[in-house]
Amino acid sequence: MVVLCALAAIPAAAQSRLPRTPDGKPNLNGIWQVMNTANWDLQGHEARAGVVAALGAIAAEPGGQGVVEGGVIPYLPAAEAQKKKNFDNRLALDPEVRCYLPGVPRATYMPYPFQIFQTANNIAIAYEYNGAYRDIFLKDPGPAPIDSWMGKSVGRWEKDTLVVTVTDMNEHSWFDRAGDFHSAGLKVTERYTLVSPDVINYEATIEDAMVFSRPWKISMPIYRHLEKNARLVEFKCVEFVEELLYGPYRKKASN
Repeated sequence: MVVLCALAAIPAAAQSRLPRTPDGKPNLNGIWQVMNTANWDLQGHEARAGVVAALGAIAAEPGGQGVVEGGVIPYLPAAEAQKKKNFDNRLALDPEVRCYLPGVPRATYMPYPFQIFQTANNIAIAYEYNGAYRDIFLKDPGPAPIDSWMGKSVGRWEKDTLVVTVTDMNEHSWFDRAGDFHSAGLKVTERYTLVSPDVINYEATIEDAMVFSRPWKISMPIYRHLEKNARLVEFKCVEFVEELLYGPYRKKASN
């Protein structure tokens, strides 16, 4: 009985050691980063050659165990066919190639850090990739004027978990480099749970009746950067794709 009581007390003790803000919420402030291969493919996958064979191992894609609950994304038949076309043409179609904003949840697990800013009245996330940024409104501001790459994020606290509902995203972002995609009807429900001072458990439930037969979920840990001088650096990738995007339109010199 004593042992059982001691074991039962462990979760409560762990929660009491979590860093908290002055209003008593778990303190998510800091620079965080995911350590997995979800940006290459959310589902389990073997290592494979990259889309540019001439670059050899530099462009090869690492394997991963996958982060999708149940292992499989439940596509509708027509959407499954479109996902395959996306994969086969990913070098031309992946919005990451053109430095477009990543959308949610992809912004979370791209191979770049991000920073959470949290006060009692405001929460925001700044991403190193392409200067992406989003406010998490703790009071719903009403309908978004237009759909956007990063959508509208509205958050609330469920005990010690920050729950964020993301809507009003456009249909152009992908979930990963494997061609997994969505429509403009996408709704993402994120859950950020601080499980230790330096680890957040991240979950995202995906709903899109135009593309998927049912809601599905991904989950992964996110780790705090502990370097004393940790900070976001710039990755303004637009300048790296100018030739790709605009080179064909360059004015040719006249004879």
